Amino acid sequence: MKTLLTGYKGFIGSNLLKKLDELGYYVYCLDAQDNLDEVHLETIISQCDVVFHVGAISDTELQDCNEMLYWNYEISKRIFNLASKYNVTVIYSSSAANYGEGNGIPTNIYGWSKLLAEEYGLKSCEKFVALRYFNVYGPGEHNKGKMASVAYQAWKAGKFKLFPGNIKRDFVFVDDVVDANIHALNATSGIYDVGTGTAETFQDLVSGMGIDFEYHSKDKIPKWYQFFTQANKENFLPGWKPSNFVQDGTKKYTEYLINS
Repeated sequence: MKTLLTGYKGFIGSNLLKKLDELGYYVYCLDAQDNLDEVHLETIISQCDVVFHVGAISDTELQDCNEMLYWNYEISKRIFNLASKYNVTVIYSSSAANYGEGNGIPTNIYGWSKLLAEEYGLKSCEKFVALRYFNVYGPGEHNKGKMASVAYQAWKAGKFKLFPGNIKRDFVFVDDVVDANIHALNATSGIYDVGTGTAETFQDLVSGMGIDFEYHSKDKIPKWYQFFTQANKENFLPGWKPSNFVQDGTKKYTEYLINS
Protein backbone atom coordinates (compact mmCIF):
# COMPACT_ATOMS: atom_id res chain seq x y z
CA MET A 1 0.00 0.00 0.00
CA LYS A 2 1.27 3.47 -0.90
CA THR A 3 0.66 6.29 1.53
CA LEU A 4 1.40 9.98 1.95
CA LEU A 5 2.29 11.03 5.49
CA THR A 6 2.38 14.75 6.25
CA GLY A 7 4.08 16.07 9.37
CA TYR A 8 6.41 13.07 9.53
CA LYS A 9 9.04 15.01 11.50
CA GLY A 10 6.62 15.91 14.27
CA PHE A 11 5.60 14.13 17.46
CA ILE A 12 2.70 12.01 16.22
CA GLY A 13 3.92 11.87 12.63
CA SER A 14 7.32 10.41 13.54
CA ASN A 15 5.70 7.70 15.66
CA LEU A 16 3.23 6.88 12.90
CA LEU A 17 6.06 6.68 10.34
CA LYS A 18 7.80 4.01 12.43
CA LYS A 19 4.62 1.95 12.50
CA LEU A 20 3.99 2.31 8.77
CA ASP A 21 7.56 1.20 8.08
CA GLU A 22 7.07 -1.83 10.33
CA LEU A 23 3.93 -2.75 8.40
CA GLY A 24 5.77 -2.52 5.10
CA TYR A 25 3.90 0.45 3.65
CA TYR A 26 5.52 2.52 0.92
CA VAL A 27 5.50 6.00 2.47
CA TYR A 28 5.88 9.36 0.79
CA CYS A 29 6.83 11.88 3.48
CA LEU A 30 6.16 15.61 3.47
CA ASP A 31 6.69 18.30 6.09
CA ALA A 32 6.36 22.08 6.24
CA GLN A 33 9.84 22.60 4.78
CA ASP A 34 9.05 20.51 1.69
CA ASN A 35 7.42 21.46 -1.60
CA LEU A 36 3.68 21.66 -0.96
CA ASP A 37 2.55 23.26 -4.21
CA GLU A 38 -0.41 21.64 -5.92
CA VAL A 39 1.52 20.13 -8.82
CA HIS A 40 3.95 18.35 -6.52
CA LEU A 41 1.16 17.18 -4.22
CA GLU A 42 -0.83 15.87 -7.17
CA THR A 43 2.13 13.85 -8.43
CA ILE A 44 2.32 12.09 -5.05
CA ILE A 45 -1.36 11.78 -4.12
CA SER A 46 -2.30 10.39 -7.53
CA GLN A 47 -0.14 7.35 -6.72
CA CYS A 48 -1.44 6.79 -3.18
CA ASP A 49 -4.10 4.63 -1.60
CA VAL A 50 -4.31 6.69 1.58
CA VAL A 51 -3.18 10.03 3.00
CA PHE A 52 -2.38 10.35 6.69
CA HIS A 53 -2.66 14.11 7.10
CA VAL A 54 -0.94 14.76 10.43
CA GLY A 55 1.04 17.93 9.67
CA ALA A 56 -0.26 21.16 11.23
CA ILE A 57 0.62 24.05 13.48
CA SER A 58 -0.18 22.75 16.96
CA ASP A 59 0.51 25.95 18.92
CA THR A 60 -2.83 26.65 20.57
CA GLU A 61 -1.60 30.08 21.68
CA LEU A 62 -0.72 31.36 18.19
CA GLN A 63 -2.74 34.51 17.44
CA ASP A 64 -1.71 35.00 13.80
CA CYS A 65 -4.91 34.01 11.98
CA ASN A 66 -3.33 34.10 8.52
CA GLU A 67 -0.47 31.78 9.44
CA MET A 68 -2.71 29.36 11.32
CA LEU A 69 -5.34 29.17 8.60
CA TYR A 70 -2.76 28.84 5.83
CA TRP A 71 -1.06 25.80 7.32
CA ASN A 72 -4.03 24.13 9.01
CA TYR A 73 -6.82 24.98 6.56
CA GLU A 74 -5.55 26.08 3.13
CA ILE A 75 -2.92 23.35 2.83
CA SER A 76 -5.46 20.82 4.11
CA LYS A 77 -7.97 21.92 1.44
CA ARG A 78 -5.31 21.44 -1.21
CA ILE A 79 -4.66 17.89 0.00
CA PHE A 80 -8.33 17.00 0.38
CA ASN A 81 -9.24 18.26 -3.10
CA LEU A 82 -6.57 16.08 -4.67
CA ALA A 83 -7.55 13.09 -2.55
CA SER A 84 -11.12 13.55 -3.76
CA LYS A 85 -9.96 13.81 -7.38
CA TYR A 86 -8.11 10.48 -7.19
CA ASN A 87 -10.50 8.76 -4.75
CA VAL A 88 -7.82 8.44 -2.07
CA THR A 89 -8.72 7.72 1.55
CA VAL A 90 -7.84 10.47 4.04
CA ILE A 91 -7.09 9.87 7.72
CA TYR A 92 -7.04 13.35 9.25
CA SER A 93 -5.42 14.22 12.57
CA SER A 94 -8.03 16.45 14.12
CA SER A 95 -8.34 17.70 17.69
CA ALA A 96 -10.53 17.63 20.77
CA ALA A 97 -10.08 21.43 20.68
CA ASN A 98 -12.96 21.33 18.18
CA TYR A 99 -15.33 20.61 21.06
CA GLY A 100 -14.49 23.88 22.81
CA GLU A 101 -16.26 23.95 26.16
CA GLY A 102 -18.38 20.99 25.11
CA ASN A 103 -20.64 23.03 22.86
CA GLY A 104 -18.81 22.39 19.59
CA ILE A 105 -17.49 25.96 19.43
CA PRO A 106 -13.67 26.17 19.59
CA THR A 107 -12.18 28.67 22.02
CA ASN A 108 -9.03 29.51 20.03
CA ILE A 109 -7.79 30.00 16.47
CA TYR A 110 -6.14 26.60 16.45
CA GLY A 111 -9.43 24.87 17.23
CA TRP A 112 -11.24 26.81 14.49
CA SER A 113 -8.56 25.95 11.93
CA LYS A 114 -8.87 22.25 12.71
CA LEU A 115 -12.67 22.33 12.72
CA LEU A 116 -12.85 24.13 9.37
CA ALA A 117 -10.47 21.64 7.77
CA GLU A 118 -12.39 18.73 9.25
CA GLU A 119 -15.70 20.02 7.90
CA TYR A 120 -14.20 20.63 4.46
CA GLY A 121 -12.71 17.15 4.30
CA LEU A 122 -15.98 15.48 5.25
CA LYS A 123 -17.79 17.32 2.47
CA SER A 124 -15.16 16.92 -0.25
CA CYS A 125 -13.74 13.40 0.21
CA GLU A 126 -15.43 10.09 -0.51
CA LYS A 127 -13.55 8.36 2.35
CA PHE A 128 -12.58 10.75 5.15
CA VAL A 129 -11.87 9.76 8.75
CA ALA A 130 -11.22 12.54 11.28
CA LEU A 131 -9.55 11.52 14.53
CA ARG A 132 -10.02 13.99 17.36
CA TYR A 133 -7.03 13.53 19.65
CA PHE A 134 -7.25 14.41 23.31
CA ASN A 135 -4.14 15.12 25.43
CA VAL A 136 -1.40 13.12 23.72
CA TYR A 137 1.90 12.35 25.48
CA GLY A 138 4.81 9.98 24.98
CA PRO A 139 8.12 9.45 23.15
CA GLY A 140 9.01 11.87 20.37
CA GLU A 141 7.63 15.14 21.74
CA HIS A 142 11.00 16.61 22.77
CA ASN A 143 10.89 19.24 19.99
CA LYS A 144 7.43 20.58 20.81
CA GLY A 145 8.65 23.23 23.24
CA LYS A 146 5.85 24.80 25.27
CA MET A 147 3.32 22.61 23.44
CA ALA A 148 4.89 19.43 24.83
CA SER A 149 2.77 17.53 27.32
CA VAL A 150 2.84 18.31 31.03
CA ALA A 151 4.39 14.85 31.46
CA TYR A 152 7.42 15.82 29.39
CA GLN A 153 7.70 19.35 30.78
CA ALA A 154 7.57 18.02 34.33
CA TRP A 155 10.22 15.43 33.53
CA LYS A 156 12.55 18.07 32.13
CA ALA A 157 11.98 20.39 35.08
CA GLY A 158 12.34 17.70 37.74
CA LYS A 159 9.62 19.41 39.74
CA PHE A 160 6.45 21.00 38.45
CA LYS A 161 3.82 23.56 39.38
CA LEU A 162 0.20 22.61 38.78
CA PHE A 163 -2.95 24.66 38.91
CA PRO A 164 -5.01 23.94 42.04
CA GLY A 165 -8.42 22.30 41.97
CA ASN A 166 -9.65 19.01 40.63
CA ILE A 167 -8.55 19.63 37.05
CA LYS A 168 -8.82 16.57 34.83
CA ARG A 169 -7.83 15.65 31.30
CA ASP A 170 -8.13 12.63 29.08
CA PHE A 171 -4.44 11.72 28.65
CA VAL A 172 -3.80 9.40 25.70
CA PHE A 173 -0.47 7.67 25.08
CA VAL A 174 1.00 8.20 21.61
CA ASP A 175 1.11 4.45 20.87
CA ASP A 176 -2.69 4.37 21.10
CA VAL A 177 -2.94 7.35 18.74
CA VAL A 178 -0.79 5.51 16.19
CA ASP A 179 -2.89 2.39 16.61
CA ALA A 180 -6.06 4.42 16.02
CA ASN A 181 -4.64 5.75 12.75
CA ILE A 182 -3.97 2.25 11.48
CA HIS A 183 -7.36 1.05 12.68
CA ALA A 184 -9.01 3.97 10.85
CA LEU A 185 -8.09 2.41 7.50
CA ASN A 186 -11.05 0.07 7.92
CA ALA A 187 -13.46 2.62 9.39
CA THR A 188 -16.34 4.30 7.63
CA SER A 189 -16.15 8.05 7.03
CA GLY A 190 -16.83 10.13 10.11
CA ILE A 191 -15.46 11.85 13.20
CA TYR A 192 -14.06 9.74 16.02
CA ASP A 193 -12.61 10.47 19.47
CA VAL A 194 -9.12 9.21 20.29
CA GLY A 195 -8.57 9.17 24.02
CA THR A 196 -8.96 6.78 26.92
CA GLY A 197 -12.52 7.74 27.78
CA THR A 198 -11.35 8.41 31.33
CA ALA A 199 -10.47 11.81 32.77
CA GLU A 200 -7.54 11.77 35.19
CA THR A 201 -5.81 14.49 37.17
CA PHE A 202 -2.52 16.17 36.40
CA GLN A 203 -1.39 14.90 39.78
CA ASP A 204 -1.92 11.35 38.54
CA LEU A 205 0.12 12.09 35.43
CA VAL A 206 3.06 13.77 37.16
CA SER A 207 3.24 11.49 40.19
CA GLY A 208 3.01 8.50 37.85
CA MET A 209 6.40 9.59 36.51
CA GLY A 210 7.83 9.94 40.01
CA ILE A 211 7.98 13.75 39.84
CA ASP A 212 7.29 16.08 42.76
CA PHE A 213 4.83 18.91 42.29
CA GLU A 214 3.45 21.96 44.04
CA TYR A 215 0.66 24.40 43.22
CA HIS A 216 0.27 27.84 41.69
CA SER A 217 -2.06 30.24 43.42
CA LYS A 218 -5.64 30.31 42.09
CA ASP A 219 -5.17 33.74 40.52
CA LYS A 220 -2.67 32.21 38.07
CA ILE A 221 -5.38 30.15 36.37
CA PRO A 222 -6.28 31.77 33.01
CA LYS A 223 -9.94 32.66 32.50
CA TRP A 224 -10.11 30.50 29.37
CA TYR A 225 -8.65 27.43 31.06
CA GLN A 226 -10.46 24.12 30.60
CA PHE A 227 -11.01 22.20 33.81
CA PHE A 228 -12.22 18.95 32.25
CA THR A 229 -11.87 16.93 29.04
CA GLN A 230 -12.88 13.36 28.37
CA ALA A 231 -13.28 11.38 25.16
CA ASN A 232 -16.63 9.75 24.54
CA LYS A 233 -16.21 5.96 24.44
CA GLU A 234 -19.36 5.74 22.33
CA ASN A 235 -17.54 7.74 19.68
CA PHE A 236 -14.42 5.54 19.44
CA LEU A 237 -13.57 3.83 16.17
CA PRO A 238 -15.59 0.59 15.97
CA GLY A 239 -13.43 -2.25 17.27
CA TRP A 240 -10.71 0.08 18.61
CA LYS A 241 -9.91 0.81 22.24
CA PRO A 242 -6.87 2.27 24.02
CA SER A 243 -4.32 0.02 25.72
CA ASN A 244 -2.58 2.58 27.93
CA PHE A 245 -4.20 4.48 30.76
CA VAL A 246 -2.15 6.91 32.84
CA GLN A 247 -0.68 4.24 35.11
CA ASP A 248 0.49 2.27 32.06
CA GLY A 249 1.53 5.14 29.82
CA THR A 250 3.54 7.02 32.44
CA LYS A 251 5.45 3.85 33.31
CA LYS A 252 6.37 3.25 29.67
CA TYR A 253 7.21 6.90 29.13
CA THR A 254 9.41 7.10 32.21
CA GLU A 255 11.35 4.02 31.12
CA TYR A 256 11.82 5.53 27.67
CA LEU A 257 13.06 8.88 29.03
CA ILE A 258 15.48 7.19 31.43
CA ASN A 259 17.00 5.12 28.64
CA SER A 260 17.02 7.76 25.90
